[in-house]
Amino acid sequence: MSELIEDRPHTGKPPSGVAVPGRRRQLTLVGGALLVDNTEASLIAGLFPVIRQSLGVSLGALGVLTAAGKIVGVLAGPLWVWVAQRWSRKGVLVVATGFWGVFGIAAGFAQDFTQLLVLCTLLAAGYAAAGPIATEYIGDLFDSRSRGRAIGVMYGVLALAASLFAALKGQLAGFDDGWRWGLWGIGAVNVLFGVALWIWLRDPGRGASERQLADLDPAARGTGGRITRGQVVALFRIPSFVILLVSRLLSGHLLIGTFGVVFLVDVYGFSTQVASVVLLPMGIGYFAGTLLGGFLADWAARRSPRHGLVAVLQGAQFAFAGAAFLGTQIDYAGIGLFALFFGLMGLTQGVNPGVNRPMVMAVTPPELRGAAFAVYITVFEAIAWAVFSLGAGVLGDTVGLRTVFLWVLVVLMLVNGAFLTLLHRPYADDVARVQRALDLRRERALGASAA
Repeated sequence: MSELIEDRPHTGKPPSGVAVPGRRRQLTLVGGALLVDNTEASLIAGLFPVIRQSLGVSLGALGVLTAAGKIVGVLAGPLWVWVAQRWSRKGVLVVATGFWGVFGIAAGFAQDFTQLLVLCTLLAAGYAAAGPIATEYIGDLFDSRSRGRAIGVMYGVLALAASLFAALKGQLAGFDDGWRWGLWGIGAVNVLFGVALWIWLRDPGRGASERQLADLDPAARGTGGRITRGQVVALFRIPSFVILLVSRLLSGHLLIGTFGVVFLVDVYGFSTQVASVVLLPMGIGYFAGTLLGGFLADWAARRSPRHGLVAVLQGAQFAFAGAAFLGTQIDYAGIGLFALFFGLMGLTQGVNPGVNRPMVMAVTPPELRGAAFAVYITVFEAIAWAVFSLGAGVLGDTVGLRTVFLWVLVVLMLVNGAFLTLLHRPYADDVARVQRALDLRRERALGASAA
């Protein structure tokens, strides 16, 4: 990591890489792992109004369920990355995001809130592996010029598929113990997908898409050694990474996915079946946003390496705040306009993955991206999600979800957009440092082979 501290002039051009064979097929498999994980994890939130009635719990129970899952992820996520570094990234995905679905099946048999909480928390411990390891995979499958589009397409398809299922799963509320059937079904699909990962997933190796490392033997890339504590600590000396971490703590839009349906039920009096309708346009909007964000990210990086990506990320935060105000603070009586504005919230939220994930990849070396995403997704994002969920559950019972949504989805997101102004100065320099370090690594590897 000392190589990353060197300070030489940079070209200002986004680095190019290589096309890894079979990368789209592998992206489909990795995306499928995230899909079944996210679908099962979101089932509780989508059907909480009927779970609340079935198990006799309060609104705060949803905050506890969500927060417990995120808090366990703070510990489990880095642990899975550590295991993947020493064992196998593929093996971890097969076990943690595939066969781990047995806990989802077991959760369908929960007879009280305590059982549901324990089983869902165990389920979340496995799913904590998906975010950092799958995202690290994508960084090794696609180079810096195409990562934005790849991540945008993947997250977009995930959101579209999840929204289609969300609209259907909401209808399970009309059946006795429908939420149990949902957990059983998705848990079984998860296990089956674990088998598919076991058979067809191939690991390209760390650094496979980097132009400096792709033609080197994997052992010579300098990406296979064990990550040290000092290297992980060095991540926090990368200014852009630290700013992105703080921004994640300010990402109030995370709350809409957990409390969106119950918000419409409690504040505006819709039934669970009707309120669940907004999840479809929200998912379609998210799908469109991820595609838009991916293409905007790649275009902006080419047009302005220093300011382009940052400007797109800022704009997404401000736009979400505007859509959230119109979609949560005004009573439209019917569900139609709520669906429209939830779709716009999905659109503006969807821009984020295609921008912030490639930014994290660009400012960190290949061997540390798994650790970086463990910190970014399973620690900081999980902490933010847990705080928002617990706070919304408690405050929702006292001051009301409408007030909570105003402060978290609108005011806090405006603060987030303003805070990201700090990213304009260091981002391009941090990217250049990584590229210089990889150039130096290649020179050393070629020199060693020649000797």
